[in-house]
Order: sequence, then C-alpha cells, then structure tokens
Amino acid sequence: MTMTLPAVTQLLQRRGSSQYGLEAVDQLQHALQCAGLAEQAGETPHTIAASLLHDLGHLLAAERQGTAEHDTGKDDLHQYLALPFLRGLFPDAVLEPIRLHVDAKRYLCNTDALYWASLSPASRHSLEQQGGVFSDEQAAVFMAQPYAAEAVRLRKYDDLAKVPGKSMPGLPHFERYLAQAQL
Repeated sequence: MTMTLPAVTQLLQRRGSSQYGLEAVDQLQHALQCAGLAEQAGETPHTIAASLLHDLGHLLAAERQGTAEHDTGKDDLHQYLALPFLRGLFPDAVLEPIRLHVDAKRYLCNTDALYWASLSPASRHSLEQQGGVFSDEQAAVFMAQPYAAEAVRLRKYDDLAKVPGKSMPGLPHFERYLAQAQL
C-alpha cells in the first residue's frame, strides 16, 4: 500500500489542478505555497515535506471516489487517509505533522483569540465539520503529543497558502526535500 516517491509526485501532478476546497487556488498551488512558506521559515526537510504533502489525503479521496475534486460537504478525514500510503516512505517527523494539522487548527482556535478571525470562510466551515474548537483540556492533550509544535507551524503555513497567482517554485524544487526526508 506504500506509495513510491515518483507515485507521490505523479499524484500531485495528476490531481493537483483540482480546486482546493472553496479556496481560490488549486491543490498543487496550495501545497507549493505551504511548502514554500515552510522553506522560507527555515524549517527542516521533514517539516517542508509535511507541508507539501499535508493535504494529499484530499487527492487520494477524490481519486478513490473517481471525482475531480474532494467533496467539501463532509469531512473526508484527509489527515488520516494519506498515512497508510506514506508510512513506509517517510518517518514520523513527516507523518505526525500531517496527521495533527487539522487538530492544530482546533488548538489554535482555543489558544489564539485572533486566529479564528483570520480563518477563511472555507476554513471556518471545515473546522465545524472537523469537531470545532478544542476545549482547554483537549488543547493541553494535543500539545503534549510529539510533533504537535511542528503541526501548529504547518497549520499556520497552511492558512497562509491560499493566495491566487502567487509565484512559487514548482514541484521539482520541492522534490529534493521529499528525497531528504525519506526513510
């Protein structure tokens, strides 16, 4: 079930032109912007790879359903869907921030009063589908997990990676981080 690195990049190329939910960018633009923000922040190759691949589950869900785009009317649990396909390819330093990036949004809504206001309408909508804002207890449990801090940083890049027409390096630029982050 594990994908190869070429299969991952082929999936991004094949499915990446689909709309990123209700945002004004496509899936690949979003992934590249997210990875670019992580790179600009000086993140490790693992966190840059996680930033590039964090929404791969949306592409896998659409492919499995035989649709052009993922269904924005329900939570597809994309943060979990990609993990079995990536588990033999990448270590936990890549996989765990991907798994935790949805909960990082729930955490940030609990701990940062300005965060909720900064979310796009589409991200607010998906937050409700994903369980809503964490309680104080849930937030504390979340932050006690390994890679939670990386997931919070990834989440912040994720939220900023929705700029139509933003110039970013292409997928070949980020393939080196995927290679560096492999097991």
